[in-house]
Amino acid sequence: MIRVIIIGGGASGLMAAITAARGGAKVTVLEHQNQVGKKILITGNGRCNFTNTNQDLAHYHSESLLNMAIALKQFTCQDTVKFFKDLGIFSKNRNGYLYPHSDAASAVLDVLRMECEHLKVKVACQIEVTSIEKEDGIFKVHTPGWTYESEKLILATGSKAAPATGSDGSGYILAKSMGHTVIEPYPALVQLLSRDKCLNTLAGLRADARAILFADEKPVISNRGEVQLNANNISGIPVFQISADAAKAMAAGKKCHVILDFLPDFSEELLNSYMKERICTGGYKSAVNFLTGLFSKKLSEILCERCKFSKKLVAEKFTEDDIINLCKQIKSFKITIYGTNGFEHAQCCGGGVSLEEIDPLTMESLKTAGLYFCGELLDVHGDCGGYNLQWAWTSGYLAGKAIND
Repeated sequence: MIRVIIIGGGASGLMAAITAARGGAKVTVLEHQNQVGKKILITGNGRCNFTNTNQDLAHYHSESLLNMAIALKQFTCQDTVKFFKDLGIFSKNRNGYLYPHSDAASAVLDVLRMECEHLKVKVACQIEVTSIEKEDGIFKVHTPGWTYESEKLILATGSKAAPATGSDGSGYILAKSMGHTVIEPYPALVQLLSRDKCLNTLAGLRADARAILFADEKPVISNRGEVQLNANNISGIPVFQISADAAKAMAAGKKCHVILDFLPDFSEELLNSYMKERICTGGYKSAVNFLTGLFSKKLSEILCERCKFSKKLVAEKFTEDDIINLCKQIKSFKITIYGTNGFEHAQCCGGGVSLEEIDPLTMESLKTAGLYFCGELLDVHGDCGGYNLQWAWTSGYLAGKAIND
């Protein structure tokens, strides 16, 4: 019976453990937290969006797109749904975002733990791995109190994101010790920091908008949804989706800003015409009150302030330039950013162990036979919407399956 040690008891580590044990391996999971799967419990705001039916590769990001794509084809969203259905999870579909029918992330973790127990997977918690080595075909995993030995080793330690759940970046050190290249990690799916004074007034505002990232005045990426403005940052899913590109651009020394389009369904020409229609029926209103019904009072005040409108100005006195300026502010509200929140606030990381040094069909190291990688430790991160968990399930399954092949 092949012995396999899995360092890390998160989503990918548990998937690898179950798959390897089903194939007949003797599996030991070493977890340095007091329980496995802590990060699973906070996914999807505690509901666990465990995959997504829209598996366009544009939702995944890596320096090695080909290897990433090859891996993702081996264990798909449909495979994930069947895997969890067999464990007892009946899925609920919200516009392609799949959740357990109970809307409880704990259910996903519970069925994974039940299956591990059923398969006699040994789980040891509060174990700190200090180093790993391979000697005479045997992996030795050193901890302060014991040295574990196995024929196969899977690193599933996670990234540096959300360290409170156990992802402390220690896996990068272990990977480097085995000769692997680690692409510098950076926070992804995270808030973008700004010193713009308008945010003090707008703090707490939520609005449907398109967020467009610019780096050195060139558009990079955009996303639409509910944006949240805070006193020192901008947040919300659209911001999270563009945050990794922002982090990379700023790390390269580029100056970045975000343009918020507060009426993305309108072209500037159509918005100009609509504003003139509103003047016909509400021209007696002050500039701020003129925007009531479109935006909150706080946002209306800031828009008028940026247009330099007098508080006494009424809409029927708008000049053509005033209307053009107002439309520009609504469609191109600029917020300068200087950084991202740290790893402690990030949902995942960009960067990680290079896929160029991994067999995409098995997740096995191309440098050390019998060594495998899975999950966030690798240089793959996904958009919000279940994509990071799908990568965890895919890579964990491939590593676990390869143990017995």
